[in-house]
Amino acid sequence: MSYAILLYDGVEPIDVGATFGVLSMASRRIPDLEFFGVATAKGTIKCAGNLIVEADHDLKSCPDVSDIIVTGGPGWVEAAADLALLEFLQTRARQPSTRISAICTGAMILAAAGLLDGETASTKHQVFEGETAPSRLLAEGGQTNVSSNAIVESSGILTSGGVTLGIDAMFRLLTLNHGAEIADDVARVMEYSRALESNREALGYRTE
Repeated sequence: MSYAILLYDGVEPIDVGATFGVLSMASRRIPDLEFFGVATAKGTIKCAGNLIVEADHDLKSCPDVSDIIVTGGPGWVEAAADLALLEFLQTRARQPSTRISAICTGAMILAAAGLLDGETASTKHQVFEGETAPSRLLAEGGQTNVSSNAIVESSGILTSGGVTLGIDAMFRLLTLNHGAEIADDVARVMEYSRALESNREALGYRTE
């Protein structure tokens, strides 16, 4: 299995850590696991909070992968207006061998690409005072049934709630792609098993 993690300027560092971090730990159980960053342009990505990360591939050089994971963060607004990025997602979504997922406000980018039309999805719900919840914006778009579940799988597209729930989404992908035994073992070593179960009990997973 191989994972392309979609990055952009203004991506939330927690989303970078959730995706790369869980896969990095999982690679100790799955030696042939492949994962890398992809962005509109290869090279430096400036995250929210000024953390700098590197994208290994641009959209044209991105290899075929089993999974594409769209990260979230305040830069989603600009990313959702990037026509090349949206076309990339639309093209890859037509490949039966590729699963498209989004964590946090990555769902807003999927929505901009039209991939959530008629689907159910989760995204970030909680915001600071004076901000508008992305879940409200997604609902107001009128094309997506917005769920408060931790994780939603709708027509094969996986989305998660906000920020740290991206970690839970990564464990769901590990379960789907590599089996519950490996996913549970990685969660154990990360000392995340109790948090994972607590979030599932409180918010639930939804499959349609």
